[in-house]
Amino acid sequence: MQQPQQSTPATAADWAQLARDIRGWGEALGFQQVGIADTELSAHEAYLQNWLAAGHHGEMDYMARHGSKRSRPAELVPDTLRVISARMDYLPPHSTDPDAVLARPELGYVSRYALGRDYHKVLRQRLQQLASKIETVIGGFGYRVFVDSAPVLEKALAEKAGLGWIGKHTNLLNRHAGSWFFLGEIYTDLPLPVDAAPTNHCGTCRACIDICPTRAIIAPYQLDARRCISYLTIELRGSIPVEFRAALGNRIYGCDDCQLVCPWNRYARLSAENGFAPRHRLDAPDLIDLFAWDEDEFLKRTEGSAIRRIGHISWLRNIAVALGNAPTSAAVVAALHRRLPHPSNIVREHVTWALDQHAATHSVETNSIA
Repeated sequence: MQQPQQSTPATAADWAQLARDIRGWGEALGFQQVGIADTELSAHEAYLQNWLAAGHHGEMDYMARHGSKRSRPAELVPDTLRVISARMDYLPPHSTDPDAVLARPELGYVSRYALGRDYHKVLRQRLQQLASKIETVIGGFGYRVFVDSAPVLEKALAEKAGLGWIGKHTNLLNRHAGSWFFLGEIYTDLPLPVDAAPTNHCGTCRACIDICPTRAIIAPYQLDARRCISYLTIELRGSIPVEFRAALGNRIYGCDDCQLVCPWNRYARLSAENGFAPRHRLDAPDLIDLFAWDEDEFLKRTEGSAIRRIGHISWLRNIAVALGNAPTSAAVVAALHRRLPHPSNIVREHVTWALDQHAATHSVETNSIA
């Protein structure tokens, strides 16, 4: 049987049809929305430069390392004309209610995006399948797939591709889907027609600003990452500043407070991806149980998970802070004492801090009784 002739679109109508097909193929692969953006990001580049100059990126040196490649896609991938941006819902349907976990200080709170399989792998595979589908139809073309794997302004590109607007908390918001979704991109040399960016619908709402435990949203659309719990528990490798430790509460990996309070998330949809379902009961884990994991168990239980990237030391550091914020009990104090001889200075420092919190609590209670 003779194979059908592959050909690159020749007219504007052909390109428009290809763009429609790409959206349909993407949705068939499990993406909830696919859009197309051009590469003009000068306004976002200026914002990024000011953000970096203010030091708001903290120790995330990679944000500045690649110069203008992050905001000029063709410098990262030569000949890039368009960016195909896709989003995928991740909120798992069968998991403990986030607010219920935050209300129980003996439990650990893990950001909902990290409960299941590492999203990098899921989205990268699907985007590659989408690119391969395009290739089977039009023949070879230039492209590269990205999912948090290179200097890419993914939220800015997603906004330009019509997937949502960047909210006051600096996350992408969609009026029909909220913000509980992942983003991924295909940089391509195909001159596809582009989508229009949506209007901003945050209005006068400041719920995300007011709820932030560490006041990391210093102004609408301005995030100081150095104060952000996600940064402090994931990106930061050293000591968590003492001034923020109490505010961490029981959050041991990331923070979702600004999403939990956002009115637009009443429209968020639950994920149909089995891979994003909670593993090892991490949707409502007991802090003392987690604190007992040695490094081998940590690596085993976080295999294929985004959590593994922080390493065992940061994992123990974060849990020590959460245990310091938990109600004083003999079991909590004993768990902390068991980690006091740990070889890591970072772990010992945070365990000592946590024990001091319970000693202070015990002292206050003793004085109160007396």
